Amino acid sequence: MPIVAQSTETTDWVSRFADEVIEESERRAPGKPVVVASGLSPSGPIHLGNLREVMTPHLVADEIRRRGFQVRHLISWDDYDRYRKVPKGIAGVDEDGWTEHIGKPLTSVPAPRGSSYPNWAEHFKAAMIASLAELGVEFDGISQTAQYTSGAYREQILHAMKHRGDIDAILAQYRTKKAPKKQQQKAVDEAELEAEEGSGAASEDDGSSGSAGYFPYKPYCGSCEKDLTTVTSYDDDTTELAYTCTACGFTETVRLSEFNRGKLVWKVDWPMRWAYEGVVFEPSGVDHSSPGSSFQVGGQIVGIFDGKQPIGPMYAFVGISGMAKMSSSRGGVPTPADALKIMEPQILRWLYARRRPNQSFKIAFDQEIQRLYDEWDKLAGKVADGSALPADIAAYTRAVGTAAGELPKTPRPLPYRTLASVADITAGHEDQALRILSELDPERPLASLDEARPRYDRAEAWINTHVSADQRTIVRDEPDAELLKSLDEASQQSVRLLLDGLAEHWSLDGLTHLVYGVPKVQAGFPADATPKELPPEIKTAQRSFFALLYHLLVGRDTGPRLPTLLLAVGQERVRRLLGE
Repeated sequence: MPIVAQSTETTDWVSRFADEVIEESERRAPGKPVVVASGLSPSGPIHLGNLREVMTPHLVADEIRRRGFQVRHLISWDDYDRYRKVPKGIAGVDEDGWTEHIGKPLTSVPAPRGSSYPNWAEHFKAAMIASLAELGVEFDGISQTAQYTSGAYREQILHAMKHRGDIDAILAQYRTKKAPKKQQQKAVDEAELEAEEGSGAASEDDGSSGSAGYFPYKPYCGSCEKDLTTVTSYDDDTTELAYTCTACGFTETVRLSEFNRGKLVWKVDWPMRWAYEGVVFEPSGVDHSSPGSSFQVGGQIVGIFDGKQPIGPMYAFVGISGMAKMSSSRGGVPTPADALKIMEPQILRWLYARRRPNQSFKIAFDQEIQRLYDEWDKLAGKVADGSALPADIAAYTRAVGTAAGELPKTPRPLPYRTLASVADITAGHEDQALRILSELDPERPLASLDEARPRYDRAEAWINTHVSADQRTIVRDEPDAELLKSLDEASQQSVRLLLDGLAEHWSLDGLTHLVYGVPKVQAGFPADATPKELPPEIKTAQRSFFALLYHLLVGRDTGPRLPTLLLAVGQERVRRLLGE
């Protein structure tokens, strides 16, 4: 199948990588499906930083599918990795109860208390699988526990053991290099981050190295199940391997040609899989891409398995508004499931699609989410009227659907900040929410809340889980008689102008025009005068007027957007609270 050329004027980063991947795949394995890959370790909650490991190849794979090529997106679940530490902040987990399992495969560690899943790995995989389905990510999942324990990698393991001297020589190049102190500290920091990110076992040693020599394979102990083992002898001809466990003292002699309870060390395991699966494209985090790290070393070791290193970008960290970069070894890090509770899948896809992989970005769980939705809706409008830039159109298209079709969407995508304000004010009363939302556009009233879902549900979830109690909106039960009595003549006039215009302007657009227009009219200008036609002091007058209304309605000087607040309170109650 010919490569589909892309116009340089309209390509985005996804299209450029798709061009390269198709070309490289045709060179390596002509006529075969293109293989892209991700690796995830279910060592704890799989967070939004880990999601970039999936979304980067997913977007490229999806572009390749759109062009008519067959493509496989492999997700290797590194569930046969060792359990390194007990993450903090995990419900149903206490450090004392799970410390004893450190060193076992993740699939041999009990799931958190109350979980319906058989082990630790399956518990944390399940949430990610559900989120990927919601995001429209199509993939082939591969359990490394299943691969190793079934003997699928037996030939590769025996091959690695036979060529252990060559592997050791490659690794030795990096063990003996002395970097400047600043670089050494950077490498330490990156190694720690790599271990914490969980998609690779960077904190493992390079293999068993003792009096018997170097070995790139570690058995899990036949007694305690831990990987705290040392290979004491190995015979290439018979594949007879002896090991001892430093944790419990157990010793055992096995035939590696028949033994399935162990795995290659990480820096050998990863390149082995590249060759085994024929991976053409796989991104790597900045932690994996530093000098001497897994990706760089793997590029040399993969040749031992007659394979080639995948092409792929280094991807930057993903943060959360107000937080530093994330690590799955620490509890409480936001996951894709957490994000999908407060934002639609299209928005989350867009965040990963619109930034090049080497660009870091943050995902908003605070007030910024409202601005993000405003930006998204503005882009949707530009795409609809044909005024969006090509790269923005590409990112939008990748966000709203995949090669398989569009993702489910909200029929009436009302402004998120409006929906959040309504959910805040109505506190779960759907009949009240529908009343308010149906008045936003009298010419096209909302007939059912379902028309505003799932966006309304996401906004309501954000209000209920991410807005503190002291920031919630509580409308006054009774007028503030003291404040009303103290108003000067100008303030009384501004309130009267508002009340006189309520009935005529009772819609979102109408009330917006009214509340901004009152200070203009008071100053002798037309209500529809533009900012360029007005003196600077009008803005000051508007702010003062808004603060007065907030105090009269909710008892503080800020709150939801006034037009939304007025609709939410209702015309009759607004009149009563404003002293009519």
